[in-house]
Amino acid sequence: MNISDHEIADGNLNQANGIVLKKLLFLTVFMFGFGYALVPMYEKFCEVTGISNQRIPIVAGNASEVDMARIIAIELDTNVRDMLWKFKPLQTKVKTHPGELVEVMYEIKNESDHEITGKAIPSYSPRNLDQYLKKIECFCFTMQTLKPNEVKQLPVKFFVDPQLPAGIDTVTISYTFFAQEAS
Repeated sequence: MNISDHEIADGNLNQANGIVLKKLLFLTVFMFGFGYALVPMYEKFCEVTGISNQRIPIVAGNASEVDMARIIAIELDTNVRDMLWKFKPLQTKVKTHPGELVEVMYEIKNESDHEITGKAIPSYSPRNLDQYLKKIECFCFTMQTLKPNEVKQLPVKFFVDPQLPAGIDTVTISYTFFAQEAS
């Protein structure tokens, strides 16, 4: 081969390498964009199909699991830390039979002049109640964002497991909202 043949071969090789490089860059950008778009696509898919991406509810299998011989008094308590929110249960006390589905409503109001995001953290009394309290729906599963002066009513659905020790007839469920950085 003479020098001009080498130059032509090197030129063809450089041109081929440039094409491969462009294809790889395009593929990299495309894959990054596709990966970025997966989250909204998944959420839309779940919305369209009715599939929930929340926790799978645990429910009492049938009505025969409800312990009609016992009544549990449930006291509802609320607190707010470092936020200009009002937060309260619409009922402060409910009575239920172990195994019976209960729904209670809470109300939150942003009393500030700016949007605030908060996260509710539950606590229970007696201490081991979390083993027996089966939440199906709760605002504590996700962060809550409120615009200035916005009011929301939030449900909590749960039941107390019939295996709750016999000596316990009053329990307290308390939620405390803490400010979170908006994402």
